Amino acid sequence: MSAVLPLLLRIAEAETVADVWATATGYFAGLGFSRADYGFTRFLHARNIGDPDDAIYLTTGNADHAARYFHNGFFARTPAYRWAVAHSGDRTWKWIRDVYRAGQLAPDERAAVEYNMSLGIVAGVTISFPETSARSKGALSLTADTGLSVDQVETIWADHRAEAMAVAHMMHLRLIQLPQPTQRRSLTQRQREALEWVADGKTTQDVAMLMSVSPAMVEKHLRLAREALAVETTAQAVAKASLLNLIFQRTFETPASGK
Repeated sequence: MSAVLPLLLRIAEAETVADVWATATGYFAGLGFSRADYGFTRFLHARNIGDPDDAIYLTTGNADHAARYFHNGFFARTPAYRWAVAHSGDRTWKWIRDVYRAGQLAPDERAAVEYNMSLGIVAGVTISFPETSARSKGALSLTADTGLSVDQVETIWADHRAEAMAVAHMMHLRLIQLPQPTQRRSLTQRQREALEWVADGKTTQDVAMLMSVSPAMVEKHLRLAREALAVETTAQAVAKASLLNLIFQRTFETPASGK
C-alpha cells in the first residue's frame, strides 16, 4: 500500500482533469485494466443521468467506443450500470457471468452482455462511489485486458483491491472538485464573472459598476450564460454553474476525453 501513497498525492494535487485521469488510469492499466470508463452526474433521477451534456464522461477508449458506450446510451442497458446506480462499493463481473448463465437478466441486459461478449469483453470490475447527494452518482468501469478471464480478474482484485479502491476514490474526489466544462456548456470569463457577482447577492446595477460595463451589457452576459447552461433564470444559471464547478474556480480546462 505504501507504494501507492505517492500516486495518491499526485492525484490529490493535480490541477487538471487530464492529469488526474492519466495518473489514475495509468495505475489501472498496470493491473490489467487498460480500458477505463468514468461517469459522474449531479442530476440523477431514478436511473436517468439527466442531460448527458451536464454529465462528465471520461474514457481511455477511442471515439468510436465513446460514441457507442456513452453518447448512444449503451451503458444504461448494462447490468453493471444498473447495479452501480442502486449501490455503492465494488463488484467484479463474475456475478454478471453467473446471472447470465442462470438466465436471470432482463432481456435488454442480456442483449448488452451478449454484445460485449461478441467484442471479447467478459471480465472487469465496477466501482460505484458513495455520494452525499441523492441526485449525484459517480461510477468507474474497469474492463480487463483481452486474454484475462473472469477467474483471473478475481485473483487480481483480491490481491490489489485495497490500493485500487484508494486510487479510484482519490481520483473521483479530485475530479468532482474540478471544473467540468464542455463545448456546449462553456462560459466566457465575463459570463462567469457576472454569475459570480450575482451569486454574491449583487444587483444588476452593482454588477455593472463592478465590471465597469453598462447594465445592458450585464444583462447580455447573464442571458448568454443562461443559454449556455440551458436554463431559464439567472438563479438557475448560478446554481448549475456552481454544481458544475464553472464559477469561483482558479482554472478552466476541457475534460481529457469522451465528451
